[in-house]
Amino acid sequence: MSALIDGSEASLKQFLKTLPPVDQVGVEARAAMLGTRSIKNESKNRAIDLAISMVDLTTLEGADTPGKVRALASKAVRPDPSDPTVPSVGAICVYNDMVGIARTHLDAIGGAHIPVAAVSTAFPSGRASIEVKKQDTLDALNAGAGEIDMVIDRGAFLSGRLGEVFDEIVLIKSLCGDRAHLKVIFETGELVTYDNVRKASYLAMLAGADFIKTSTGKVAPAATPPVVLVMLEAVRDYYALTGTRIGVKPAGGIRTTKDAIKQLVLVNETAGPEWLTPSLFRIGASALLNDLLMQRMKMREGYYSSPQYVTLD
Repeated sequence: MSALIDGSEASLKQFLKTLPPVDQVGVEARAAMLGTRSIKNESKNRAIDLAISMVDLTTLEGADTPGKVRALASKAVRPDPSDPTVPSVGAICVYNDMVGIARTHLDAIGGAHIPVAAVSTAFPSGRASIEVKKQDTLDALNAGAGEIDMVIDRGAFLSGRLGEVFDEIVLIKSLCGDRAHLKVIFETGELVTYDNVRKASYLAMLAGADFIKTSTGKVAPAATPPVVLVMLEAVRDYYALTGTRIGVKPAGGIRTTKDAIKQLVLVNETAGPEWLTPSLFRIGASALLNDLLMQRMKMREGYYSSPQYVTLD
């Protein structure tokens, strides 16, 4: 636990009161300005490959099948089977009951280096007893998850029960131990204000999160540029305060190469180039990878491929 607080709700609230309020106009203007940045073709080629390596390739549907998850795992290892220079993705993100299927298939096809991320703690609502959340997490870990994407109880946070939210994160982090990294999902569309996003960011980092994540992808708005900017400022300032680097994962609404490159510009210009690595920045997405592959071919061959070039997920 960080030396910044003693773990009590009083100390949490006292620390969070010291955070400066977010300048809404300033944050939105800076995010909009950074979104207009253009990059040269050589840099764009590198950015596309970097973005591919940062994708958490995701399927979180009630209709998910073992076959779909195996196909997605194959795509995670070799996004373009015709081009071995395309990097593998950062992770594959699935529901708990699909973790073992994804892990077994990845290991069988040379994807041992790709972690399986499991959405846990009563995803996406976060509304369940702590015992259910514990078991949810343990089930994922025991099935081979290398990353746990937990959701906070937004009702508790918005009601001011910050100690409750903090303690849940500490508990889930303790269950992860050395077996898995912990990503903490805020569902920023339900937190409403940038000040709440900043407070949630610090709360999660103080509790031991390895990553802070915008959203489940089930609620809009999700990973808007201003929200991601606020979270990047938080991890940057937290590193200055503690010497610990925390990762950021935007998820929800990032569908095109242009969207992804805007995210990379935000990272570089806000947190710094040290965060331009899959160990500190991920993009939760499903359709994005196909667009990155199409744009990659366009950059190299000078034309767009046919729709059959990429698989439909």
